[in-house]
Amino acid sequence: MSKPKVLILRAPGTNCDQESGYAFEKAGAEATYVHINQLLEDASVLEKSQILCLPGGFSYGDDIGAGRVLASQMQSKLATAIADFHDAGKLVLGICNGFQILIKTGFLLPGDDAGLPATLTWNNHGRFIDTWVNLKADSNKCVFLKGVEQMYLPIAHAEGKFVARDQSIIDNLKTNHQMALTYCRPDGSNGADLAFPDNPNGSTANIAGVCSDSGRIFGLMPHPERFIDPTHHPRWTREPQGDEGQGMVVFRNAVEFFA
Repeated sequence: MSKPKVLILRAPGTNCDQESGYAFEKAGAEATYVHINQLLEDASVLEKSQILCLPGGFSYGDDIGAGRVLASQMQSKLATAIADFHDAGKLVLGICNGFQILIKTGFLLPGDDAGLPATLTWNNHGRFIDTWVNLKADSNKCVFLKGVEQMYLPIAHAEGKFVARDQSIIDNLKTNHQMALTYCRPDGSNGADLAFPDNPNGSTANIAGVCSDSGRIFGLMPHPERFIDPTHHPRWTREPQGDEGQGMVVFRNAVEFFA
């Protein structure tokens, strides 16, 4: 099998591009780093890749809202090119700031054509948070979570609270298996009573990540690229972690999708 090609999209303020590219390469892909200005000049660059990754960081300094500027550029200048990319059976992954961007385009996630059905806003406590969280996966549809039931991953964000326009959006996400990743307790349980620190930002329905109806677009607030080696775990010297970090499965599933 030839290596799937991953386009890692960079912008001013992006700071997790190298880690994301390394994770994809470790999973067997070939990563290329492309600045948003390059893509705006020639959107055909997308055609050479099978996976588009929007990594974490603070694109454009989050000056008017996390991911808002880059999302606006993508919506106004790249909507057709990215829609064609997705329609060709390819994959899109947005991590943390990348998730914020995907949501705020208004057309990539959750996939409602009627404007902005959901957003990511300030954490309930109004502060940046950097910690590790337990996560429960719904792998029925999401390509990136195939075979996953639970995960333990780091988070680092100030605007990670998922809120929807109305309850029908939440109901549809759950019914359609698009509520791909939710915060939970260590035993995997969660519910309306889940509170800080298990739900670290106050997200509606404990949502930590959602996928498109196709399952091929996935955005999540946790950072899988920060747990690809057992030694990344905060208790790796005291608790056995296996041969690789739990975040590796996200990248491996994406690569194996093209096997």
